[in-house]
Amino acid sequence: MSERVQNRSAGQSPGTKAERRLAAQLAAKKAAEAKRRRQSILGAFVGVLAVAGLIGGIVWKNSGDDDKPASTAASASASAAPSAEPTAPPAPQLPADIDPALKTKPTVEAGKGELKKLTVTTLVKGKGAAVKAGQQITTNYVGVFYKDGKEFDASWNNGQPATFPIGVGQVIPGWDQGLVGVPVGSRVQLDIPAELAYGNNAAGGRPAGPLRFVVDVLAAQ
Repeated sequence: MSERVQNRSAGQSPGTKAERRLAAQLAAKKAAEAKRRRQSILGAFVGVLAVAGLIGGIVWKNSGDDDKPASTAASASASAAPSAEPTAPPAPQLPADIDPALKTKPTVEAGKGELKKLTVTTLVKGKGAAVKAGQQITTNYVGVFYKDGKEFDASWNNGQPATFPIGVGQVIPGWDQGLVGVPVGSRVQLDIPAELAYGNNAAGGRPAGPLRFVVDVLAAQ
């Protein structure tokens, strides 16, 4: 009997099995906690890398902007700046003693009879030098149809005189022929037959047939 007792004491008792089970549970718990700690540390490390990468990207972008050549930055500033206004040509010198009549728009009536040739009628004679071919002249004018007096154009309506070369084919022949030789400061009436104007079948909105203009010659240079 004492031998059986000794054999049972040397084997595994129920208390010993319970302790082993408890030890196994504790070991598993510790392993799980260690795994969670490793995952937490790994996650924190990944987060640090991500933040570092983001900061590095911003620094790289800013440094890239700073490294751009000065000429590129200057051209960008130039393109953003408003363009300069074109330089206006110098204003023509109007005669100091210009006739007061030339300061108001004239009333132009229709012509009478059949117009067969260019007719120049002086309404106000200026005191300036005679206009020469090739000069730039500054004028105010009113244009009407010779037959009915209906206005089709007038510089007065634009609020600004018209400047153009004269006697060199830049305007209709009736103007080139009728205004050369007119003294500056004059107001003249030009009755122009169709062949010296835009013709009898003018296209593009141009006035057809004989025309009448009243032209004020304000300057020539």
